[in-house]
Amino acid sequence: MAKLDLNPLTEIDGLIAAALVDSTSGLSLSAVGSGLDLELAAAGNTEVIRAKRKVANALNLKDNIEDVLITLGKQYHVLRPLDRNNELFLYLVLDRQKSNLAMARHELKIFEKELDFS
Repeated sequence: MAKLDLNPLTEIDGLIAAALVDSTSGLSLSAVGSGLDLELAAAGNTEVIRAKRKVANALNLKDNIEDVLITLGKQYHVLRPLDRNNELFLYLVLDRQKSNLAMARHELKIFEKELDFS
């Protein structure tokens, strides 16, 4: 199982909260930050990931989801399925005024590569 230390994600500018989510159960395996109910958000965003995968399969896209971006008036929500473990995804909530979306996505990609699944 992965080391579930998400604390390095707190260095991302504008981070409000983050979670590592099991896309089979919808449960948050680890979380940092505050400001919203991460358990509820994890479960709800699991449905988003499942729906997008179902549509991608139906369209026969033969490609992997890199991330799903939900843009709100004050926040960005980024869902990133892990390359090395398709059962898990990272969920980030960012403050739009304080974050740089491109940089946050880049930092999330680096964090994913360093995640230890031993």
